[in-house]
Amino acid sequence: MREIPGRRRRLLSRRSDGRPEPISAALTFATQWRWPVLPGVAQDPRHPGRCGCPDPECTVPGAHPFDPGLLAATTDARMVGWWWTNRPTAPIILATGGTAPCAVSLPALAAARALGALDHVGMRLGPVVASPTRWSILVKPYSLEQLGELLHAKDFVPGSLRFHGEGGYLALPPSETGAGQIRWERAPLPGSASPWVPDVEAVVDAVVDALTRTGVSAPEL
Repeated sequence: MREIPGRRRRLLSRRSDGRPEPISAALTFATQWRWPVLPGVAQDPRHPGRCGCPDPECTVPGAHPFDPGLLAATTDARMVGWWWTNRPTAPIILATGGTAPCAVSLPALAAARALGALDHVGMRLGPVVASPTRWSILVKPYSLEQLGELLHAKDFVPGSLRFHGEGGYLALPPSETGAGQIRWERAPLPGSASPWVPDVEAVVDAVVDALTRTGVSAPEL
């Protein structure tokens, strides 16, 4: 494939603190990994920590789509480049499902303990996205029917688990949101191929088992 001049420099550009520029990360997600992304709503510049959307009670400040809406998510390099050229600090929002990964998220403290338990038994995980309050384990795309059958078969599922599937979204690193910095707790391996992610069944089974065995009572957050 013919290399477009300047593309490599943009994809590899980094900020002074060592983290990639949002435009570089967004282009990597869209063009290398084929994950559809779009810019999220910014924080309110007059009130740090509050969302710039019209909802004064927004529960995910600066971490959701608004204008454009979620259906605008794309892998088109020109559109992604235009968005972040004009909105360079915008959070990067992944449209989950379809051809993109889905995610299972839980509160940060419970997630840290669960991942430790999974490491102890040797379970293979893919990338894990972390905010100060919640961690999200990326998984292969799943349908609502598949998820419903999975949850119905279980005697107990912690209410603190959240599922980001078809029609959902997730803020990706290095986004700055009202809740704080979004980062990789488990970073994807370097390379041009889309990162490997596990099946949702394996993750839900392992996380529920880990939380039960370690006695973690995750709060309803």
